[in-house]
Amino acid sequence: MDPLLLARLQFATTTSLHFLFVVVTLGLVTLLVGLQTAWAITGNPAYERLTRFWGQLYVINYVLGIGTGLLMEFQFGLNWSGLSRYVGNVFGAPLAIETLVAFFLESTFLGMWIFGWHRLRRGVHLALLWGVALTAYASAFWIMVANAWLQHPVGYEVRDGVAHLTDFGALLTNPTLGLAFGHVVAAALLTGGMLMAAVSAWHLIRRTPDHALFRASLRIGLVTAAVSISLVQGFGFAQFGPVGQAQPTKFGGGAQRDALVAEWAARFGPGDYTPPVLADVGLGFMILIGFLLGGLWLLLPLLWRDWLIRLRFPLWLVLLALPLPFVAVILGWIAREVGRQPWVAYGLLSTERAVSPVAPGVMLASLIGFTLLLGGLAVANWVLFARHAARGAADPALGRRPGPAADDPRPVPVLG
Repeated sequence: MDPLLLARLQFATTTSLHFLFVVVTLGLVTLLVGLQTAWAITGNPAYERLTRFWGQLYVINYVLGIGTGLLMEFQFGLNWSGLSRYVGNVFGAPLAIETLVAFFLESTFLGMWIFGWHRLRRGVHLALLWGVALTAYASAFWIMVANAWLQHPVGYEVRDGVAHLTDFGALLTNPTLGLAFGHVVAAALLTGGMLMAAVSAWHLIRRTPDHALFRASLRIGLVTAAVSISLVQGFGFAQFGPVGQAQPTKFGGGAQRDALVAEWAARFGPGDYTPPVLADVGLGFMILIGFLLGGLWLLLPLLWRDWLIRLRFPLWLVLLALPLPFVAVILGWIAREVGRQPWVAYGLLSTERAVSPVAPGVMLASLIGFTLLLGGLAVANWVLFARHAARGAADPALGRRPGPAADDPRPVPVLG
């Protein structure tokens, strides 16, 4: 058993599963902000019901996602001590800021929003949700700052065999940061929009009583997903230029790549400095899925016609398309992370030097344990998510008024 291979498998498992939680959280919170803002402006109770329903699903995903994030932090410390020791002075700064934002500000705002229903003024309660969304975006930004530095180290110098940060501003102007952050945000909105559309389509297929309500959320989700897939494609293709310049070995050959490989061979010794084929495979299939999801623009007009919705066929298309954004997210992660191999920090620290000196048996036990824990959290998340989604929007637990008469029995206006 190769400890390096086991450590890489564990890193791939923890980060990919955690990233799925992240994109759902980031996508849903953006849609929640829109729904609750619409309720605050219009006073339409239909927007309140949608906010409560989707807010409950968001909270489930957020709480269990925090658990996967903690496991990811543990595996960093256990398996990648070489990374922490060599580049921790640079890499640790954005991660520390992200931790403060995510575990303090974002969680505090979210807790106050959850328990503030019918206790806080409507404007204050809405401001808390805006705080949750803004800190979620800030958290994602700082994670991408750290990841962009691994993709293209800037603003540092090596002293006594350790990298030290010399220019914090260089981290924020990293050429591999801006477009990558936009790509991730657009992918999160695509995933959240498709999730909202698919759950709504499922309720419309079952002909639940809240037909008008879920018809509205179906359209909101589809419009969000259709706009987002265009942004995903734009940001994705725009990255080929700066990433190709920062990482000449990622997208093919050329004199620049050959010269860089020769320089590495002189500095670090002979070796295979070309990325695995898996990176190109992930990139190709991700682009294919992106073009398939571009068909949402063709499907969108159909779902504005009630008679076509009643035929159910377009609804089944939406439901069956739900796994596609999740698969594309994982493939995009593979293309970005595997594509910089054999480096953890590109051209600076190899993956082999970054791994902890741990015995193979211990590394295998760690891989099995972390995989079981993460798998349990993922299964629990989707079971709870599906169970609460199936109950519909009649009376979600989130935001329920205290007392036996939870909701006003009178009919409420619905969105057309």
